Amino acid sequence: MKGVLAVLDQVAGKNAAALIVDGVLSDLLIDPPDGFGPRPGAIYRARAMRPMKGQAGLILDLGGGDSGFLRQAKGIGMGEVFLVQVASEAEYGKAPPVSPRLQLKGRYGVLTPDAPGINISRSIRDEAVRDELELLAREVMEGADPGLGLVLRTVAAEADADALMEDLLILRQLAEAVLSDTGDQPELLVDSPDAHERAWRDWTRPLPDQVDEHPAAFADHAVLDAIEELLTPRVDLGGGASMMVEPTTALVAIDVNTGGDFSMAAGLKANLAAARDLPRQLRLRGLGGQIVVDFAPMPHKDRRNLESALKKAFRSDETDTTIVGWTPLGHLELQRKRARIPLSRLV
Repeated sequence: MKGVLAVLDQVAGKNAAALIVDGVLSDLLIDPPDGFGPRPGAIYRARAMRPMKGQAGLILDLGGGDSGFLRQAKGIGMGEVFLVQVASEAEYGKAPPVSPRLQLKGRYGVLTPDAPGINISRSIRDEAVRDELELLAREVMEGADPGLGLVLRTVAAEADADALMEDLLILRQLAEAVLSDTGDQPELLVDSPDAHERAWRDWTRPLPDQVDEHPAAFADHAVLDAIEELLTPRVDLGGGASMMVEPTTALVAIDVNTGGDFSMAAGLKANLAAARDLPRQLRLRGLGGQIVVDFAPMPHKDRRNLESALKKAFRSDETDTTIVGWTPLGHLELQRKRARIPLSRLV
């Protein structure tokens, strides 16, 4: 099926969303079971609880039995209360990283307390469109707290003016409510969005042509079958080649195999196929942290082409991923932000 389809449904009683591009599952969001603790994007009134020796950070009390970890906490006294936002998913058994730099993200814009000014995505290059967007933004921000900034996202260029202003005004009201908080006890102030809200907010490039949210939509579009495949390590790369994606406690190990053809040409072909599909597989499986790839044997001179293919593939992926380099044993190391809970823990 050609086109871009967003499918909204539930998995195990929790909201879930799938993005299907030209018949291929491109993204998958599933809300975690109850009790998973602070989620990325949530804003808390936090209290400094105790220092982490040797890490120049603090453990914060977020209220309700939850805690967070703040790096680079220089100058913050024990017992001090301030606002923080959960920055990424926690490693299993650890407190999630938090940041005092808040961002309130909507479909068309991002409000930035303590980062004043109006900025427009560089991807919007039409000067007439930029001028029109700036006028709308200034109208929305008129009379706002002088420390409150606004960044207009790329999708704002395609938005209806009324929808754009409504989204930005809601963000401004929320930001002002958070900044005017005067409480003195640790507490959740703004919850993280659920899977359906995240799909509406984040799936803008490409924009869905249609949305299917009828009961059993996941079954009808074979999303449940795709989830079952994602819970197994093997990924078919075509032509008999495959890669195994196996998360461990310390890292994600990936092994690329050529099948029955052991030639150098087959190795390069399998490696390029793996590079093109790797961002999608990591995204769908919710994997991050340290990633070590054992590519199939190929000529040493082709490493640069392989790295270029990887960089191009990750360019369209929103999760920060860094290619660290090759190890002495010939493995490629990557470092990826822990933006999601692993699928294996959600299903």
